[in-house]
Amino acid sequence: MRPFEQIVAEYGPMVLRVCRAALGQADAEDAWSETFLSALRAYPDLPGDANVEAWLVTIAHRKAVDVHRATARRPIAVDEVPDRPTRTGRPQDWDGDLWDALAALPRKQREAVAYHHLAGLPYLEVAAITGGSTDAARRAAADGIKRLRTTYPRGEDHD
Repeated sequence: MRPFEQIVAEYGPMVLRVCRAALGQADAEDAWSETFLSALRAYPDLPGDANVEAWLVTIAHRKAVDVHRATARRPIAVDEVPDRPTRTGRPQDWDGDLWDALAALPRKQREAVAYHHLAGLPYLEVAAITGGSTDAARRAAADGIKRLRTTYPRGEDHD
């Protein structure tokens, strides 16, 4: 079994990308840390033939779900109530950043895009993590990418 430090060095950047895509910049580093703390505790019992990448993405997924649940229970503090509601009802809503575009995707699409396109997991593993079928994971990723292409075109300014 490889030393755990080697696992962190090899898979850490991928797990951080997944956490950023699933949660956004603000919560990603905490979820990354929680992922590797949980993984450290479980690593000695991991079977030698386990897919470490999928195992880590599964843990990161669970940490993201925990953060989403906690966030849903907290009120959003604002300095000033806007005159008009934003598109999503959140004052920080804007389309200027890829992470914000990812955050605007429905949860299943965001997870499928993150786990397949950022972590590189096959759809079968994405389906196992998210609790759906392989076809549903493929469809969610395709719909997510299609939506990102319309809301976040590269190299174009739009107001």
